[in-house]
Amino acid sequence: MSDRYIDFANSSFGRRVAGAVGLPTPARLERWEAGRLRPVEGALLLGGGPLVTNVAAFARRLTDEVYSYADESLELPAWVAGLGPKLKAVVFDASHLTDSDQLKQLREFFQPLLRSLAASAHIVILGRAPESLDDPLASVAQRALEGFSRSLAKELRNGATLQLLYVDPAAQDQLEGALRFFLSPKSAFISGQVLRLTACATQVQDWSRPLAGRKALVTGAARGIGAAIAETLARDGAEVVLLDVPQAKADLDALAARLGGRSVALDICASDASAHLLEALPEGIDIVVHNAGITRDKTLANMTPEYWDAVLAVNLKAPQVLTQALLDGGALHDNARIVLLASISGIAGNRGQANYAASKAGLIGLAQAWAPLLAKRGASINAVAPGFIETRMTAAIPFALREAGRRMSSLGQGGLPQDVAEAVAWLGQPGSGAVNGQVLRVCGQAVMGA
Repeated sequence: MSDRYIDFANSSFGRRVAGAVGLPTPARLERWEAGRLRPVEGALLLGGGPLVTNVAAFARRLTDEVYSYADESLELPAWVAGLGPKLKAVVFDASHLTDSDQLKQLREFFQPLLRSLAASAHIVILGRAPESLDDPLASVAQRALEGFSRSLAKELRNGATLQLLYVDPAAQDQLEGALRFFLSPKSAFISGQVLRLTACATQVQDWSRPLAGRKALVTGAARGIGAAIAETLARDGAEVVLLDVPQAKADLDALAARLGGRSVALDICASDASAHLLEALPEGIDIVVHNAGITRDKTLANMTPEYWDAVLAVNLKAPQVLTQALLDGGALHDNARIVLLASISGIAGNRGQANYAASKAGLIGLAQAWAPLLAKRGASINAVAPGFIETRMTAAIPFALREAGRRMSSLGQGGLPQDVAEAVAWLGQPGSGAVNGQVLRVCGQAVMGA
């Protein structure tokens, strides 16, 4: 459903009213549109340590406008605050900061450019994972980046976002894929996130269709977020297999026909679900998206056994059982990508959702526990944790609670199913095996669980 407050706040009258009484003025976010060719449409600024040399090598594939900040070695046009163009994207390499005194470089770099950001700008800070460093002082400095990046993300305005990527030396060849996502409108509703990139042997061959040649299974695919995921995976070149309950067969078949995929009507909690799934995937699978989920909300004092059991069975047990069956049955290909749809409720908890939060936290645990096992086969497993997403379910929430859910984030609005789908599609890419056993929150940097 539409967010009428954003429409009001972005009108000339609404801006005056909001400014006069101190109301928030969330920006309309720029999202990826069909036909777009470049991740960045505008100026990209590079600065900081040695990793920006790696970025400079492919920066012209991201945008035509690339500038450096106080770094003549990059052989790029210099950007000068107040004189240069508005910045659509910024990459700062902080991996060279090895003690707390050097952290002042963060202020020296970012302070001059904050008033020169274009609408819906995207910033990425690069670092080294603190736990990977032998020097305690360097580890302290790199850990400080998390506090800085999350705080600065909350200060940004006009739809801008910021992420921190800890880059293993062996993962530097996967920087392009990560920056193509986080510097583009595909990450419009993601901000304040911290991810670690590790070594990954596979690469994307065609950036216009990064999932070409890969077969993807999406559960709960008939409508809502599941349908958006299926559409996005198909857009990126994947052959899709769509699964949902038999009651949703009509919608499922229609979507599969439109996307040129196949439909599987199946109750994932049935005792024979694993056998039927393996029969439906005789050629195996490359991407598995466990999206199917239900809610049965009650405070624990009023929670019935039926409500508890149903949520845990669908949301948590079924993904475990089906993934194990795919592994045991040889259907999960090497270099496969598994994505689990968790929730920020599984990170922060939510009143009246003890069963749901437990199931979603369990999925995060599943990603962390199985990551080392899957890594041996070049495969990865990660969780995506959506925040407030505009769906039919959130449209049914009472007005006051719905408005609170929308505004309690740095971006001041709810996300769209497309935002979740873009994150899933990125994690499904061959090169995204560099991310494994982690949680990517698609929540606009929600206050809950921050």
